[in-house]
Amino acid sequence: MTGAEQSHPLDLESPRFSIEKPAARYDKQGERADAQRLAAASRAFARDFGRAAAAYMESCIHCGNCAEACHFYLATGDPKYTPIWKLEPFKQAYKREAGPFAWIYRVLNLKRAVTVAELEEWQELLYDSCTMCGRCTQICPMGIDIASLVGLARHAMFEAGLVPHELWAVAERAEREGSPLGATPKVLKERLEWLADDYEVDIPVDRPEAEVLATFSSIEIMKYPASLVATARVLNRSGYAWTVSTAGYEATNFGMLSGNLAWQRDMSMKLIEAAIACKAKLLVLPECGHAYTALRWQGANMLGRPLPFRVLHISEFLAEALAAGRIALRRLEKSVVFHDPCQVSRRGGATAAPREALAALGVELRETRDAGGRSFCCGGGGGVVTIHRADELRYGAFRIKMAQIDASGAELAVTSCSNCRQSFDDGRAHFGWERQMGSLLELVAEQLAD
Repeated sequence: MTGAEQSHPLDLESPRFSIEKPAARYDKQGERADAQRLAAASRAFARDFGRAAAAYMESCIHCGNCAEACHFYLATGDPKYTPIWKLEPFKQAYKREAGPFAWIYRVLNLKRAVTVAELEEWQELLYDSCTMCGRCTQICPMGIDIASLVGLARHAMFEAGLVPHELWAVAERAEREGSPLGATPKVLKERLEWLADDYEVDIPVDRPEAEVLATFSSIEIMKYPASLVATARVLNRSGYAWTVSTAGYEATNFGMLSGNLAWQRDMSMKLIEAAIACKAKLLVLPECGHAYTALRWQGANMLGRPLPFRVLHISEFLAEALAAGRIALRRLEKSVVFHDPCQVSRRGGATAAPREALAALGVELRETRDAGGRSFCCGGGGGVVTIHRADELRYGAFRIKMAQIDASGAELAVTSCSNCRQSFDDGRAHFGWERQMGSLLELVAEQLAD
């Protein structure tokens, strides 16, 4: 039986809120021979051997600094979790097939040909133990973008049909239904109607023209609906003509996380086409880290030309609206610790925006020892939170973040990524931790001044 034939009901009450643990794992997709899987992986490796990747492959000096930056290595002390080692099959294929001395590597067999067995072994390293958080990239003295290379290596893994069971399932469902968690257009409309009625807030849907297109993540739609209400309240107060589009609203992009470029493009194009259709000048992304990477930094690549509208993470929108006087906030006499989502802060560069919003709230910000671009990942990014066999490893990494949050002594903990909130909720349930991770957006919406 393949992953596509397996049933995957959702556990709506779980703090993880993901696909249930499969009764039997199917970490191979399809019924292909090993030779066919290897050929597909080799084609994908070759496609991604561009100049940047080649420069990175040739630059590693094996210093080991990236290990000390990785939360999975620090949690275990196991050298196999050294970030650059996770790329060994990709590097092996490059050295043997595309590097400047490839013929020497082949003739002397200095680098053996990659095998399916190796790819199967490396599946855990490329998916279970890498959130693509970029902390290793930041610390590399040679400037190697290890996180991006992991993303490229995942392309080959998907082409070979070697994606972890649960991650493949949510990516396939997103491609088939438009949402990884069943938040179809019908479900979205029903949920927005209910929220508009219960919270007495105007939530415009499918306006033919709007200045701003608001998007959501499925985890917000299904588990954190207060974020949808908060988005509406902030946008209504800001004075923009805005809308939600049932043709393009799902900002999560499991195509990117799983390694399927075609699915990544399909998911991005729904948002892009929806924004173009309503003539939006601005597309606002939700509190979702990888959604920011997928559209803000890779969206133009999917379209094939510059995007004809601006893209802002919701925290950036809040900072701009506050600076322009479009919204004002009541002071909040609390101490707050902020968790920086890796893809928004370190990888995306939007580190100042949430702090500007917190400053406008007048809170006492208590930074963790490693904050901003140096912040440790929650441990669940990159699709890791969906993979049940990675739980023990992920919980070990989560201890680092948990200890730093506790050390801050802050009254409130907030972040600007709903997927991080999901990881914190799951870690909280697992450890019996008393901390609750809240939403920056929801906090701001609660403090909107009249």
